Amino acid sequence: MISRVLSAELPEHIGEKVTIAGWLHRRRELKSVTFMIIRDRSGLAQVVLPPGAIAAFGEETVLQVEGLVVASEQAPGGAELIDPVLTELSGPATPPPFDLYRPTLTATLPTILDGAPTTLRHPRLRAGFEVSAASAAGFRAALDRLGFTEVFTPKIVESATESGANVFAIDYFGRSAYLAQSPQFYKQAMVGVFERVYEVGPVFRAEPSDTARHLAQYASLDAEFGFITDHFDVMPVCREAVAGMADFVGERAAPAMRLLGASLPSVPAQIPHIHFAEAMELISRATGEDVTGEPDLAPAHERWLCEWSLREHGSELLFVTGYPLASKPFYTHPDPGRPGYTNGFDLLFRGTEIVTGGQRLHRHADYLAALASRGMDPAPFAGYLQVFEHGMPPHGGFAIGLERWTALLTGAANVRQVTLFPRDLHRLSP
Repeated sequence: MISRVLSAELPEHIGEKVTIAGWLHRRRELKSVTFMIIRDRSGLAQVVLPPGAIAAFGEETVLQVEGLVVASEQAPGGAELIDPVLTELSGPATPPPFDLYRPTLTATLPTILDGAPTTLRHPRLRAGFEVSAASAAGFRAALDRLGFTEVFTPKIVESATESGANVFAIDYFGRSAYLAQSPQFYKQAMVGVFERVYEVGPVFRAEPSDTARHLAQYASLDAEFGFITDHFDVMPVCREAVAGMADFVGERAAPAMRLLGASLPSVPAQIPHIHFAEAMELISRATGEDVTGEPDLAPAHERWLCEWSLREHGSELLFVTGYPLASKPFYTHPDPGRPGYTNGFDLLFRGTEIVTGGQRLHRHADYLAALASRGMDPAPFAGYLQVFEHGMPPHGGFAIGLERWTALLTGAANVRQVTLFPRDLHRLSP
């Protein structure tokens, strides 16, 4: 049997007899000739047949094609197969919900999501996931270079990570348990083992918001490391991770970005930053809306700040530092110089928050005091708190939402367009 050749490799085999295999993407029957387009993971290949030769094959049928490669300026990549021998590798294919060969998409998002195992074969829909994969690989590569160790932590936990809000409760052999909102507790514990750790994995939020940017399950890119002074030591590492993600997208998913008409950000050597209080004062002066007492940024404020950053600093990325204590989890380190504020930060990109991070508490007594100040019982956190009884260095970290980053990078209007089988308020299948 002749070894399989990918569609993109055909120009390297002109004059040779080869075998390709893939899905019947499209067929065009003219008076004197029939064209068949085969789609595989590398792209499209054109096959030339006598008229009427493929009437029995429906689109999306999986075929193996053996034929002679010849040069053709009209064919994808400049080469096509002639004198083919066709072998069907699947049963008859049911037509997809819409034509996958059409370059533009007119289907609604529910139609796309309901038929995702098939509809995501469309090159434009698949492209977003190529960008997502390259981003995750770039995150890993950047942190590997900085001496981080990848870890894999449990997704079933005995206590809520973030004060008990928005958690999925489950029955764990008759005991109460939860789906993890983040790997926060475990990645902090692993700082005591490896000093520098990261994880790429799912997190779960019983998020009541039914918006274009919220999901009940998403992929989180987490990092945590020790021996820092404050959050300003964490932000440069976050910058390296984002730059690594952008670089890998440029290297590995450039065709996908071109297909989507998307552009990569220029990640500055030092991403500009602004304190939360100063940001609120800027917004208040510019808009006439008094937001100086607000504990968090509204989506409209995030958009305004990104426009300001692009205008003032030429950067699509902006760190907002020093969020109020009220808006951050109990483990966030307070700012010793500004009571009521924290050593926490968010990273905004193209009008939306994509990263949250900061310095964590690292002394056992400080945790007990923080929980008491919020009226929280320390008992459910006993397994977590014991870490800090055994000596932990000053540390901090951050988390990036992969789907949100990908949506902003590709220009997707809804994060579900770049989420494999999304889970939200209404969707539990496919």
